[in-house]
Amino acid sequence: MDRFKVIIVLVSILALVASGVVLKAAKGVILPFVIALLLSYMFGPLVRYTEKKKIPNFVAILLVLAIFTGFCYLGVIFINTRITAFAQASPRYYDQLIQLAKSFTSSVPLPPDFWSDINWGERLGRYLLSLSGSLVSLLSNVVLVLIFLFFLLSGAPYFKYKIRKAFSEDNARTIGTITESISIEISRYLTMQFFISLVTGVLVWLALTVTKVDFAITWGVFAFILNFIPTIGSILATIPPILLALVQFYPDFGPAVLATILLFSIQQIMGNIISPKIMGDELNLSPTVILLSLLFWGWLWGVVGALLSVPIVSAMKIVCENVSSLHVVSVMMGSGKSYRKEFEK
Repeated sequence: MDRFKVIIVLVSILALVASGVVLKAAKGVILPFVIALLLSYMFGPLVRYTEKKKIPNFVAILLVLAIFTGFCYLGVIFINTRITAFAQASPRYYDQLIQLAKSFTSSVPLPPDFWSDINWGERLGRYLLSLSGSLVSLLSNVVLVLIFLFFLLSGAPYFKYKIRKAFSEDNARTIGTITESISIEISRYLTMQFFISLVTGVLVWLALTVTKVDFAITWGVFAFILNFIPTIGSILATIPPILLALVQFYPDFGPAVLATILLFSIQQIMGNIISPKIMGDELNLSPTVILLSLLFWGWLWGVVGALLSVPIVSAMKIVCENVSSLHVVSVMMGSGKSYRKEFEK
């Protein structure tokens, strides 16, 4: 029996490795499908609401897709415009950055041509232009997401009937509970995270506008997007505008210090006070699990994987909660706060 368990564990590890290889290799198809699946949880309630208002399902889906397409198009145009503007201004910032670096290393014996040999400015300009060009490929992925989303929303109203027809009553009830829990929890998480991130982005924009840091609205959008990445997203969103403020106002460090105080205050208040009060411990996920999920999906699918890490691991936990043999895994994935209260009574 012990030998059989060892074989099961080894086979499971091999299956996980093989799954990772497949997910990595088929990223171009699987990633748009995962994004469409998560979006279907967000837009599903809206489609069901329009059905209650006697609007045909096909018309409601087309309306949702049109809104989503317009939002994506405007977003890509905005980001492309901001990247182009920043690339044009980057030589001026680079010259000021070199002057700042020279002032900090004035006491260090460096070769006379040390800074001229680095030539980071030209590389940064090329990188920004290539990033601008890559947004075109992003639009092609959006088309694939739209196709998947259309079919997912079209089939959603009939999914529960297919489950009841395909499985026994008990199994159909279990599967229905799992899918409904995933839909409710992910939809609630994404909706609340959207509004929290939106407020964070607006506050960052206002703070940088007050301190007169260039590209304030760009950094606000940057903060809005990265706030979806748990733990490190807020840090990544704070560093670039602070560095820009140091370079922009050199040799006056006052505005940079003020911008640093404001940005860190915003992130601390939104991340440690407002967000926990609004969202509470609703996801009930261990911080370690969130961090490991962030690292794994970030490695697998890059920035998009990091953005999707929390909804994915949340769905996995819900499945484990409703499968008796995986209940132990669900408990270990939880934060443990509810269990502590239970045993301290």
